[in-house]
Amino acid sequence: MPDVTGPYTPGTPCWFDLMVPDQQAALDFYRDLLGWQGETGPPETGGYAVCTLNGKPVAGIMAAMNPDGSKPDPAPPTVWTTYLATADVDATAAAVTGKGGQVVVPGIDVLTLGRMAVVSDSTGAAFGLWQARDFPGAGVVNEPGSVVWNELNTSDPEAASAFYSEALGVTVAPMEGAEGYFSLSAGGRVVGGLQALSSVDGMPPDAPSHWLTYFSVDDTDSTVAALVRAGGNVLKPPFDMEAGRMAVVQDPQGGVFAIIDARGPAPA
Repeated sequence: MPDVTGPYTPGTPCWFDLMVPDQQAALDFYRDLLGWQGETGPPETGGYAVCTLNGKPVAGIMAAMNPDGSKPDPAPPTVWTTYLATADVDATAAAVTGKGGQVVVPGIDVLTLGRMAVVSDSTGAAFGLWQARDFPGAGVVNEPGSVVWNELNTSDPEAASAFYSEALGVTVAPMEGAEGYFSLSAGGRVVGGLQALSSVDGMPPDAPSHWLTYFSVDDTDSTVAALVRAGGNVLKPPFDMEAGRMAVVQDPQGGVFAIIDARGPAPA
């Protein structure tokens, strides 16, 4: 069931956004690659664009800027951020710091839509927190063009497992049939994965812990070809694995994400 009509279970990835130097170029790129529709948002949200797929919110794209609206110099890295649902951003942020993580952006209200924060776990992987009010998060997942999986690649799986369990109530367990890979569950439902950085083929030895966003596509190979034509880079060419055929790629501004021709777990 790919459509989401209610709040996400706490601990579930519920929203995904990208910060880029050139917002319009990113909007054009993802429109052509994944079929999104989106435009620069109103000034009161800093121009934040909520992109849609078949009329439902699927992800956000924002321009990198300083609080005064000027462009930062140097520009921050272009990255996709995964947001985990929470019933109380501030309480969860406090739990994050209590378990060895850090608060990067303290809790802030986003109009009447919800309350957000950006934090990092005890191994350094950054992620967002989202407390829904009028806006629960992604309105469609697990369909071609939308997010289908979120994965934590971490320098210390044992420490990360303890952190997400204790700070966010996420259950971590070995995934059957996938040696060295762990499932993340919220409310009894699998919502993501976790693995050691050292187990990822081609990962630089100094790579930091990070969350990786997977988008569902109809055809991995043709999507990779379209990405290359649009100026993107291929970090890991298409290959077959247990869940389907996937690739790890980079958009023209440096944002890294994965694509896969499989469908993931139903929304929580």
